[in-house]
Amino acid sequence: MKTCVIIPAFNESKEISGLVEKIKAINPHILVVDDGSDDSTAQIALSAGAVVLKNSSNEGKGLCLRKGFKYALENNFDAVITMDGDGQHLPEDLPNFLRLGDDPNADIVVGNRMLKTQDMPFIRVVTNRFMSWLISLLSKQKIPDTQCGYRLIKRRVLEKLELKTSNFEIETEILINASRMGFKIRSVPIKTVYRGEKSQINPLVDTIRFLKFILRQSQGTRQ
Repeated sequence: MKTCVIIPAFNESKEISGLVEKIKAINPHILVVDDGSDDSTAQIALSAGAVVLKNSSNEGKGLCLRKGFKYALENNFDAVITMDGDGQHLPEDLPNFLRLGDDPNADIVVGNRMLKTQDMPFIRVVTNRFMSWLISLLSKQKIPDTQCGYRLIKRRVLEKLELKTSNFEIETEILINASRMGFKIRSVPIKTVYRGEKSQINPLVDTIRFLKFILRQSQGTRQ
């Protein structure tokens, strides 16, 4: 299965080289979508061996992923794996995604951090469990960690999805819309590293945006 690892990145010059090099040892195809960084993220990723698309300004994680999906479809990849660029997603977990991706009944494979949460900040544990319950309800299939952006998505899903969001809510949009089209979502345990990094999620703005999105989706379910 020809797979492209897609990494949206914003000011990740400290992490991106080591991340790309570790991924290349497992999977040779890597696309970094630099979201208007004002540091040397794009140049470092390119030097490390990744293909790089660079936004002229900060457009949001959702638009970066949509550009990455378009690139993967145009270049005949069978699947994509999405990873964060800050080092929280470990390349050593990639073989587990690739292995489960060979299952014809797995259309999307989502990382599951919720089996071992001792290193996860308490507020994230509570938020993730609640949102996973809610999104699983809307998706009509159990997804233990819907907030995890470490995922494998097969080409047949990308070809059908019509994504509209441009920020962090895209990860929920993918799960709900894919479920409504009958695609099967599986989960795989992963480790996640928390080192006190400042999240790029704005707690107020992104929470309001996310709740509005969920409300629209739930109204669509009732119609």
